[in-house]
Amino acid sequence: MHTQDILEMTARDMAAAVGSGRLTARAVAEAHLERIAQADGPVMAWQHLDPAQARRDADQLDAQGVAGPLAGVPIGVKDVIETADMPTGYGTRVYDGFQPLWDAPSVEIARRAGALVMGKTVSTELAMASPNKTRNPHNPAHTPGGSSSGSCAAVAAGMVPLAFGTQTSGSVIRPASFCGVTALKPTFGLINTVGIKVLCHGLDTLGVIARNVGDAAACAAALSGRAELADLSAPRRPRLGVLLGTRLEKAEPSSIEAVERLARVAEEAGAEVTTIPAPAWFDGVFDLHEAVMGWEVTQSLAYEIGRRWEELTPVTRAMLEDQGRVTEESYRAAMQVLPGVRLIADALLSRFDAVLTLAAPGEAPEGTATGDPIYNRLWSVLQVPLVALPVAKGPRGLPLGVQLVGARGEDHRLGSAALFLESCVSAQGGPR
Repeated sequence: MHTQDILEMTARDMAAAVGSGRLTARAVAEAHLERIAQADGPVMAWQHLDPAQARRDADQLDAQGVAGPLAGVPIGVKDVIETADMPTGYGTRVYDGFQPLWDAPSVEIARRAGALVMGKTVSTELAMASPNKTRNPHNPAHTPGGSSSGSCAAVAAGMVPLAFGTQTSGSVIRPASFCGVTALKPTFGLINTVGIKVLCHGLDTLGVIARNVGDAAACAAALSGRAELADLSAPRRPRLGVLLGTRLEKAEPSSIEAVERLARVAEEAGAEVTTIPAPAWFDGVFDLHEAVMGWEVTQSLAYEIGRRWEELTPVTRAMLEDQGRVTEESYRAAMQVLPGVRLIADALLSRFDAVLTLAAPGEAPEGTATGDPIYNRLWSVLQVPLVALPVAKGPRGLPLGVQLVGARGEDHRLGSAALFLESCVSAQGGPR
């Protein structure tokens, strides 16, 4: 099979071909290493990549007759997720060259499912706001977003079909929108997060970046044990909500139009579409996220704050100083309110297969700053499942995504609706 044919395969087809013996893991690895050599120069998506190790690991998979839902599929692992055979630097010089003694459960489970861990992808410092070297593959003068910058850029540039990211505010959905890829941030707790550098133990979620909905869901199924996610079927007449929410002065017109256009196309394709005014409780959720993240981040990073402060970048120090203004009283008050707010949100969201909203303020900004997570953070604190779906190009020719929201625990229902919407975008000729 030719290199380009391999690169164009879905992750699911790739795994089936390797598992059946029609394709070797070594051939898959070589195709993607060739693509990395061609594409990564201006993108700089990789924090650690050892081609010789990737080849040895692929040969070992072939020797053992690898099978499984991720058989031979190359994946990029965000550099805040621990790996026993590769350094894990957490995006900061504080831990440069650190070598864990173990794989995070998500990595171990992926390996048992047959995956080939290609390397570690670039993260912002400590998965916060300070950017590292990665650039947007569509235009290197623009940010890929963050904090899962390398994972989203690597998938967007065709260097791997799957990558792991993490989200506490908007670190999977926003860079996926900026880079023009699909991402699934599941319900909080669906995928094990042990072995991931902790920011907020009540918000941190591992997400999957892919080129299509089916691949993202199949990978999430392998990681979570939720087999139904590997068997999505688009509903014929999904119930869709459109909830633009508040703080729309921060959004570019093209981003709002992308949501509204997709809703129109979906309705023409048979979906039942309902516009949802911002609920009375909606805007207050932003403050709840600020209280939870502010308190938990400064607790989780107590060592770095207390012992390694001067080694952190000015951007990280400024963010931590701002987060440190949150009081324990504010945190406790937010934690008392949140369970009820989450139930109210679930009651609204469960009326729909998916709710369409903004994934980001607009196209990826010029420069290295990772962009504003304003349209992601309230959904993160509600712990609901999210999908980023690339749907359009903005006025500067860069990707625009839409964020799809579901009720907690309804990941399969959300994924199925996302499959319907993905087909609507494809029927229109893809993102344009």
